Amino acid sequence: MATNEIFRSGTKLSLPVPSGRKSGDPVRIGGLNGVLQTNRAKTDVVNYNDDGTVNASYDFGGGNPNGYASVWLEGVHDLPVTTTTTRAIGDPIYIITATNVLTTTDNSGANPLFGHAVEAKTSTDGDVIRIRITN
Repeated sequence: MATNEIFRSGTKLSLPVPSGRKSGDPVRIGGLNGVLQTNRAKTDVVNYNDDGTVNASYDFGGGNPNGYASVWLEGVHDLPVTTTTTRAIGDPIYIITATNVLTTTDNSGANPLFGHAVEAKTSTDGDVIRIRITN
């Protein structure tokens, strides 16, 4: 192993993610596509209120630093896709970067490629589609 190698595969990383992201959400961070395996950590608040109840704002986030989550950058995941068109195996799935919502529309190149469908689906808006992540 080279002395400057940090991770052998680099496919499961702790990365900064947008506020409100939860485990199972698709995300695009810069040029990386992935699926969160933990909630976004919110550790900059105390985990218990003065009365001993759990602070609802606190989220351990799988031990990630504040604002980070564990993100898998490869694999096949069942994810909701906003579409009203039929999907065939191999069809591209795009991500709207402002919202991290998956769609079948590239929007004239504004929506980057997220992955490809690995199963056929009939036309249903918000249908869950099995997607292979592309990076």
